[in-house]
Amino acid sequence: MAKNIVYVALHQKPGGEDVIKEYNKTRSLSDPTRKKLVNILVADMIESHGRVPPVNVRITYALGIVTLFPSLKDNGSPTGYEHYYDPLSGQGYLAYRLKTVQRNTASDFKRSSKSAHQGGPRTLRETLTSKQLFGDGCKEAMSMMKHSSDQEVVKEKMKATFKHRQNMLHDLDQSSLILDHFPRFLDTPGLIEQDFIMLFGEDISGKFIARWPTFYKPRVTTVSKSLRFVGTSMATFLAKVGSAQPFLLCVGEKKSRIQKFYIILDQKPIPCVAQTAVAAFDELFKAHFVFAVSYDATLLNFYTFIQTTVYGIDVATTKESED
Repeated sequence: MAKNIVYVALHQKPGGEDVIKEYNKTRSLSDPTRKKLVNILVADMIESHGRVPPVNVRITYALGIVTLFPSLKDNGSPTGYEHYYDPLSGQGYLAYRLKTVQRNTASDFKRSSKSAHQGGPRTLRETLTSKQLFGDGCKEAMSMMKHSSDQEVVKEKMKATFKHRQNMLHDLDQSSLILDHFPRFLDTPGLIEQDFIMLFGEDISGKFIARWPTFYKPRVTTVSKSLRFVGTSMATFLAKVGSAQPFLLCVGEKKSRIQKFYIILDQKPIPCVAQTAVAAFDELFKAHFVFAVSYDATLLNFYTFIQTTVYGIDVATTKESED
C-alpha cells in the first residue's frame, strides 16, 4: 500500500516522472532530484491529510519511498527509511520539508487572519479553569487515563489536563498527535462535550439543542421544502474523506434506523453520546473547537453562521462572508 501511494503521487504530480526516470537509469537520485521527490510527496501528503499529517501517514510515505526505490534504503538503520522519516526523533527529509511548509503557511495565516477571518475554532482562548496539572503530574495523569477502566477517573483526569491539551492543539508539531496522547476520546463518549463546556460554559453549550425544536427546526423544514436539491454531491464527499476536517459517520441498517454516530477525525472514529442526528451535529460542531480544527472551506459560511448566530461565539471578532 505504501509503495502504491508513492507511485500514484509521482505519476500524478508534475516532475514525478523525472524522478522515476532518473532512478531507473542510475539506481540512485541526485540531491536536486531527491529534493524534488520529497517536495512532491509532502505536497501530496498535505493535500490528502492536512497541514499536519499524523505520524502513521509520514511513516507510510517514508516506507513507500524505500519500497518503490530499494536502492534508497539505508541498510544501517532499523527499518531503512529513517533518513526520510524517523518516528522516534521526528527527523528526516520529509519532516524537514513539512516544517518548512508549516512555517510558511503559519506566517501566511498570521498575515491574513485579521483581515480574512477572525475568531473561530483555532482561536487560542483564555479559560478560567482551576486544578490543572502540568509537568510530571500531567504525564502521570495521561498515563493513568490510558489504562483506567473507570470512566469517572478518565473524565476527571481529562479535566485536569485540559490546558495541556489546548497548548498541544495550538502547537504545529504536536497538534496531529492529540488522539495518540489522549486516546480515550476514541472510546469514552462525552469528552468532546466536557472540553467544550470548559471552553465556553454550559449556557453556550446547550443553546443549539435547547432552541432546535421550537425555533430552528420549523425554519429549516420550511426552507428545505423549497429547495430542489439538498446536501452535497457524492464526488465532493469522497474527495473530503481524507481531509483533516471532522465529519459524521452514521451507522445503521437503514437511514431511518441509525444506531450509532461517530465523528471521524484524522481517519479515527470518535463515538458520539448523541442518539439523534441533531444531537450528533451539535457534537460535530463542538469538535471543531475541542480539537482546534478549521472549518471545511466549502462549509465555512454555514459553520460561521452556526457559530455566531446560534451559539453566539466570537460575534464581535468574527468576520462573516457577504456571499
